[in-house]
Amino acid sequence: MSAGQIAALIAAGAFVLLVLLLAIPLLKLGRTLDEATIAIRKAHESSDPILIGANETITHVNTQLERVDGITANAQAVSGNVSALSSVFTATLGGPLVKTAALSYGISKALRARRKKQDAKAAKAQRPARRGKK
Repeated sequence: MSAGQIAALIAAGAFVLLVLLLAIPLLKLGRTLDEATIAIRKAHESSDPILIGANETITHVNTQLERVDGITANAQAVSGNVSALSSVFTATLGGPLVKTAALSYGISKALRARRKKQDAKAAKAQRPARRGKK
């Protein structure tokens, strides 16, 4: 064997060693890609029930929102009726009620003023009588 052949054998051995060293990471990368593919497939399979459940939930929520819309419309109608009723009450009974309250206040004030006058007269009438007794 010549020196060139020995060098060729060493180079061939180094090349085989290099191929083996590169083959191990490539095999591990292949396994990793296989596992990732399996995980993606499982995620896809398990996402179907989740999406179906989400769809059913959204349908249920839409049904509830339609009911709430109906309730809101009814509440709005009731508040409109109450508003109309209060304006009718104010128009029919509010004016006379205010007038009656004002009249009763005026009468009570006049009666108080009259009593005050009478009390003042009675007090005046009693004063001279007391002075004369002394």
